Amino acid sequence: MATVKVYDQNKQESGEVTLASDVFEVEVRPEILHLVVRAQMAAKRAGTHMVKTRALVSGGGVKPWKQKGTGRARAGSNRSPVWRGGAVIFGPSPRDYSFKVNSKVRTLALKMALSSRLAEDSLLVVKEIALPEAKTKHFAKVAAALGLTKALIVAPGADETLCRSARNIPGLTLTTADNLSVLEILRHKQLVLLEGALETVAARFARKGA
Repeated sequence: MATVKVYDQNKQESGEVTLASDVFEVEVRPEILHLVVRAQMAAKRAGTHMVKTRALVSGGGVKPWKQKGTGRARAGSNRSPVWRGGAVIFGPSPRDYSFKVNSKVRTLALKMALSSRLAEDSLLVVKEIALPEAKTKHFAKVAAALGLTKALIVAPGADETLCRSARNIPGLTLTTADNLSVLEILRHKQLVLLEGALETVAARFARKGA
């Protein structure tokens, strides 16, 4: 098991914590991370793109000209795909891009993402972040003290004061342990875990039987 230092919001050492080896010391397999990240990105796609086919384009009910005798090519509708203002052939239609990934694979990928941040020495455990009020300037001071530039901060639960203080700072994202995802971890170079979130993360894996 890995033992890491716990800091306060001014980055002064305030103790140590032992991280579970089956969560934070898992061998990283890029193909597993790639699969789960693709699944999470695909699930975010709206899939609402659409073009009109011949059945949907208005007009075209009358034959533009008679079949023979005009010297022009045959035409049955002015909404043909070869006409300006006509339909689109083989265009996109609404669809669901999501695909299934087994829960055990998703759980394993999350452990790998957490392990990768510990292995890269990009994991920081902070005892707590207490702000006097919901002001961006207060959180900016904490972020500067902790040396955060592009970081994902994981809180044990919803904190309105913390959320409102952090949402306007570029590069910093606040989430909760229950909403922790592989995609968000890998998008940020730094991972900050509030000490209370460690128990929630452990309980999350326990619920999944992992």
